[in-house]
Amino acid sequence: MQTFRLFDIIGPRMIGPSSSHTAGAARLAYMAYHIAGGDVKRAELTLYGSFAQTGRGHGTDKALLAGVLGLEPDDERLRYSRLLAQEAGVEYDIRFSGDPPGNYDYANMARIRIEGHKGQLTDVLGASIGGGNILITEINGLSVSFTGEYPALLVRHIDAPGAISDVTAVLARARINVAGMKVFRQSRGQDACMIIETDTPVPPAIQEEVFASNENILEVRAVAGR
Repeated sequence: MQTFRLFDIIGPRMIGPSSSHTAGAARLAYMAYHIAGGDVKRAELTLYGSFAQTGRGHGTDKALLAGVLGLEPDDERLRYSRLLAQEAGVEYDIRFSGDPPGNYDYANMARIRIEGHKGQLTDVLGASIGGGNILITEINGLSVSFTGEYPALLVRHIDAPGAISDVTAVLARARINVAGMKVFRQSRGQDACMIIETDTPVPPAIQEEVFASNENILEVRAVAGR
C-alpha cells in the first residue's frame, strides 16, 4: 500500500502557477545558492526539456533567478527577480537549451552555475520532479543524488581512509543525529563528496570542526531542509 505525506496531497507553499515549473525551479536554485555558500556575483542558468519549452510561460526563468538570489519558493518577490538581481548587482545569463544535459531522463532540468565574488565556481545540475520536490544530480561535475528534504551537510573531500569516520565522529560528539548518508566519488583517491542528512541543522561552529577534523576535507557546506 502506498502512503502519502500531507505535503504530497496539499502541495508546496509557493508563488506561481506551477509546482514543478515554478516552485521546484525556485527550490532547485535556492539549494544551489546554499551550496555556493550564499556568495553570488554572477549566475548562468540553463533550462532543459519542458523547462526550456514552456518555462517562459510558467515563469521558470524568474523562479530560478529568484532562488539564486536566496529567495524561497513562497517568497512574494519571486516574480520581480530580474529587478532584484539588478538592484543587488548580480549579473545573470539565462539560456533555453534544446539538448538534454547528458544521460538523464527527467523532463524538467536546469543547470545553475554560480560565480562568487572571489572567483569561486559552483556548478549544480538538478531536476524538478513534481509537487515542488527536487533532485540534485550533479555538484561540480560529480554525480550525486540529493533531494534536500532534510537539513544536510555537504563535505567535499579527497577519497582517503579516515575522512568519513573523522566527520561522523564530530557529529556524534555534537549529538547530531544522522538521518541518512551517501558518499560519491569520481574514482579511488580522487574528489569525493559526503552528503549527510541530519535531523537538525548543523551549527556553524560544528561545520568548522568538521572542516578541521581531517586534512583531506576540502570544503564544508550546510543546506537547510524543507
